[in-house]
Amino acid sequence: MSIGVFEIVRGLHILAVIAWMAGMLFLPRLYAYDAEQADKAEPLRSEMRGLLRVWQRRLLKIIINPSMIAAWAFGAWMIAIHVYGFGEGWGFLAQPWMATKLLAVTALSGWHGFLAGELKRIAAGTSTRSGRFWRMTNEIPFLIAVIAVMSVTTQWTF
Repeated sequence: MSIGVFEIVRGLHILAVIAWMAGMLFLPRLYAYDAEQADKAEPLRSEMRGLLRVWQRRLLKIIINPSMIAAWAFGAWMIAIHVYGFGEGWGFLAQPWMATKLLAVTALSGWHGFLAGELKRIAAGTSTRSGRFWRMTNEIPFLIAVIAVMSVTTQWTF
């Protein structure tokens, strides 16, 4: 496997992760705005909530979900290149930095699932989360990304 293919796949992986992260950082902010509409007077509250919910749904379905799938696909492709193209074998995945990155990606995917589930609760009117909750948890994806990126860039070991 040529290094050129790996570099292209890595670049596409990074772009997919950027799109995924952008959406994951913005969606909780939309949830916060939605939760804060309870204090507003009608009809502005209904109109604003309707608009926010369209934005939430579109952000999840058009940007976040596809970019997560692309990030996972390009990541898996890079693993295959390492294992088969570079001949590193499957033990490559057990290296501390790689195991940490995979754990971080799994955590980010779990947070993604939580946000998707919350969209359903918000649409059903059963969400109990406050705007304060969403503002406090808004940076979770960034903190997870710091762990993943630092693991990859330093490739730390014991």
